[in-house]
Amino acid sequence: MNLYNQNKLHKRLRRQVGEAIADFNMIEHGDRIMVCLSGGKDSYTLLDLLISLKLSAPVDFELIAVNLDQKQPGFPEDVLPTYLEQLGINYHIVQENTYGIVKEKIPEGKTTCSLCSRLRRGILYRTATELGATKIALGHHRDDILETLFLNMFYGGKMKAMPPKLMNDTGEHIIIRPLAYCKEKDIAKYAEVKQFPIIPCNLCGSQPNLQRQVIKEMLNDWDKRFPGRIETMFRATQNIVPSHLCDNQLFDFQGIQHGDPAINGGDIAFDKEQFNQPSFSVNKAQDLEPILWKEVD
Repeated sequence: MNLYNQNKLHKRLRRQVGEAIADFNMIEHGDRIMVCLSGGKDSYTLLDLLISLKLSAPVDFELIAVNLDQKQPGFPEDVLPTYLEQLGINYHIVQENTYGIVKEKIPEGKTTCSLCSRLRRGILYRTATELGATKIALGHHRDDILETLFLNMFYGGKMKAMPPKLMNDTGEHIIIRPLAYCKEKDIAKYAEVKQFPIIPCNLCGSQPNLQRQVIKEMLNDWDKRFPGRIETMFRATQNIVPSHLCDNQLFDFQGIQHGDPAINGGDIAFDKEQFNQPSFSVNKAQDLEPILWKEVD
């Protein structure tokens, strides 16, 4: 990739992160952001872009990179400290033998992701409290959000994805996902350009036929065969019409009475719809005056 395209890629990712932060009010003045750094392409990109945005952000905030060393055999313990010291950023390495617990509890050949993620989440929440972090930043991107949506639809019977911002289950920590608008393929290119010292996950990365991998392959196939479909699907997560779904907890179907006004077009939803070529921007408010988080070319 030539220098011109590298700069375009950086500006696009930086702009998308800025838009996500602004749209969901992810970062506020005085925040201490704990950036979870796994050693993968997504978390490296997240940290890199937050460092870049911090230089021109409209609010003052602090970053602290945190890595959980899960004691996997062969884990290169020196890679992340060396990288973070070169950046000159505040960081903290947490050492917990979750690998041993997972191998003890999960039979050979079974998927380890569920237990591993629960253990990791608990440790990171505890660390955030100890460090006085006000927000926890995770490296999930647009494709992760869509994969989670389809996983819940296909296997869980729910319309549920990954929100860009949420309160954790204990009500103690706010989780943010600044890469929510970023494409995985852009992140992969960016990681290659930046030559991040990627650390593979040997605990679960080689497990075949994971449900998420099946969904990922399906979405990648759609992206190749039907350009724009992934962007349109992501936009759908931002344009929910509860009155035209089937959740009576979300919409008061029982309360509909004769004489009530039509809601969201009424029965025209059943007409043959005409779909225009979609605009692929994920930010509905992009045509309004940009606020300072959003970088203007």
